Amino acid sequence: QVQLKESGGGLVQAGGSLRLSCAVSGRTFTRYAMGWFRQAPGKEREFLAGISWTTGSTYYADSVKGRFTISRDRTENTGYLQMNSLAPEDTALYYCAASVGMSRWVNEFDDWGQGTQVTVSS
Repeated sequence: QVQLKESGGGLVQAGGSLRLSCAVSGRTFTRYAMGWFRQAPGKEREFLAGISWTTGSTYYADSVKGRFTISRDRTENTGYLQMNSLAPEDTALYYCAASVGMSRWVNEFDDWGQGTQVTVSS
């Protein structure tokens, strides 16, 4: 099992940017992929982006492609989600999660952080 902890959320105006971080601890992470998800009140948890921890290959949901960028720093054991051109509809609780393989399905991610709140004002 790995432990994940998100940070970097906050309040930002529409059009602004935020960078979320996800610190990894526990079991060696080399065989896992990291994903970012978000969940707004009353809505299902939504996949945003994923990255292979070993190769750095990335994949995105169409809804954020071109605005969000996922990356990782293996030496720091930290993943990142750079979010640009934020809009009020991006307001949600943002989570990072770990899975054994590359996936975009919530139930294929075994370990989750507690989430960090992102609020975008209009």
